[in-house]
Amino acid sequence: MPSRLSFQKSLPLSLLNAAQNKPMLVELKNGETFNGHLVNCDNFMNITLREVYQTNADGDRFWKVKECYIRGSTIKYLRVPDQLLDVVKDEQNRAREANRSVRGAHAGPGGRGRARGGPIARGGRGRGRGI
Repeated sequence: MPSRLSFQKSLPLSLLNAAQNKPMLVELKNGETFNGHLVNCDNFMNITLREVYQTNADGDRFWKVKECYIRGSTIKYLRVPDQLLDVVKDEQNRAREANRSVRGAHAGPGGRGRARGGPIARGGRGRGRGI
């Protein structure tokens, strides 16, 4: 069964990018649904679907549409295949681990890199940081 992802939780754009050319169900806030294959998405989660079956909110009327554009702010939720979620999670974990190993390699002998700031500002009245 496909996973339902609500927009109340943050949906990573990496998931939408990985979902290109995959089947997807989109339900709008007004109750209409769109079943199709994701063509494109942008940073506002506006999406373009192809080979779309559109259903009205009551579920009694259907349309077949070659391609449609859906504004991200009208989307209630998206449903994508479970396998896609697993793939994206694995990719993010690998990227996180690679980032940790790179960051650790660039730290100096103290482990934290160069300290910020410098000597206390003139005046000596404790107005600067670190007093």
